[in-house]
Amino acid sequence: MFRKTMMAGAVATALLTPNFAAAAESPHTLTGNVGLYSQYIFRGVTQTFGDPALQGGFDYSHSSGLYAGTWASNISWLTDAGAYTSSSLEWDFYGGFRGAFGKSDFGYDVGLLYYYYPGNVTPGFTKADTLEAYGALTWKWLSAKYSYSLNNKTFGVADSRGTWYLDLTASVPLGKTGLTGIAHWGKQKFEGSPGGVSNDTFASFEDYKIGLNYALPKDFTVGVFYTGTNMDTAQEGFYTANNRFLGKDTFTVFLQKTF
Repeated sequence: MFRKTMMAGAVATALLTPNFAAAAESPHTLTGNVGLYSQYIFRGVTQTFGDPALQGGFDYSHSSGLYAGTWASNISWLTDAGAYTSSSLEWDFYGGFRGAFGKSDFGYDVGLLYYYYPGNVTPGFTKADTLEAYGALTWKWLSAKYSYSLNNKTFGVADSRGTWYLDLTASVPLGKTGLTGIAHWGKQKFEGSPGGVSNDTFASFEDYKIGLNYALPKDFTVGVFYTGTNMDTAQEGFYTANNRFLGKDTFTVFLQKTF
């Protein structure tokens, strides 16, 4: 009886083992992240009027290179600027395809990203929901990404289809210290001329970012970065809310957990 039980157990083990192997080699990956930031900075401009932001999302990826995800953060910039009578959330949805060029260190990433801003739009203002197509090239710790707006209300600016953003970023591991140095430069170029006035004259700008991230145990990351813009007087006026300039030079600290 004991021997029979042992044989049955061995057979069961043999039958189960391939299932465990298949699970370990699944082509599907699901990850998540959540972070607490001293403020939410997007392309050099504060989205929370300098107040803290709770952010997080989920990402699905397939071994073929296909991926999709969603991400959200609290915001206040739309109500601060008077564009919405109520709005406290940015909710993003994205998907695309990424991979490498052969066995090289060069990679690519193409996809779509939709920025959704639920809330009530103030009469006379434009809804801020934005759809961008993007393409990126990467090499080890360097990346160049180009985003192109496909709708006519890019972040609440009317007649702005074709607006684009260029993002050049370096994320360099600093030896075995657990530190990663971040350097970024971006250019936001608005297109369109509603009412004969060029969006470029008051909405376009360049931004920059430098910072450090430190990897902690249990998939936590802590970091600090410094951001700013090159806005002139006309652009500062457009990006001012409640007499406060939203694109000023500023520090941000954060703590993030991935799982």
